[in-house]
Amino acid sequence: MSSIRINLLPHRQQKRAQQQRLMVLLAVAIAAAGALTVFAGHMVIEDAKRIQNQRNELLRQETAVLDKQIAEIKALKDKTKALLDRKAVVESLQTNRSEAVHLFDQLARQIPEGVYLKSLKQAGETLTLQGFAQSSARVSSFMRNLDASPLFESPNLVEVRSALVGKLRASEFTLTVRLTGQEDKQQEGGA
Repeated sequence: MSSIRINLLPHRQQKRAQQQRLMVLLAVAIAAAGALTVFAGHMVIEDAKRIQNQRNELLRQETAVLDKQIAEIKALKDKTKALLDRKAVVESLQTNRSEAVHLFDQLARQIPEGVYLKSLKQAGETLTLQGFAQSSARVSSFMRNLDASPLFESPNLVEVRSALVGKLRASEFTLTVRLTGQEDKQQEGGA
């Protein structure tokens, strides 16, 4: 008997080779799909970056426009403040223009005979008066007159000393008095 010998080896090799080709083809397909996915992801990310950069540039431009507008608004506010300050000064001058006239008028009415002023200084609401009087009693009379006036209040004697004026002996005095401003209010109310 003779046995039949069948060689199955080439069939197995062919099947193995076919499986390897399929495996390589599948690996190439997966690699290509992976590369395509990576490329598509890269493109999506690049597109998103480009869009975000455009938005950032738009924001920078708008910020620059707003910064310019803010600077213009600040300049306008500064001009407005300067104009309001000027207006306040003009209004202050307008309301106080007759104040000096009333001050000197009231001061002249309150000075008794025998009292002479040599200087007058104003610091805010306080007047400093320096002058000469024939006697200390005349200085006291002057202070009482100032206290009775509607424009002055709180006369305060700072100093009295004896001095020679020409050949006459006199009392040199310094006193302070506060302005009340009531006379201006009375005149405005009466007008």
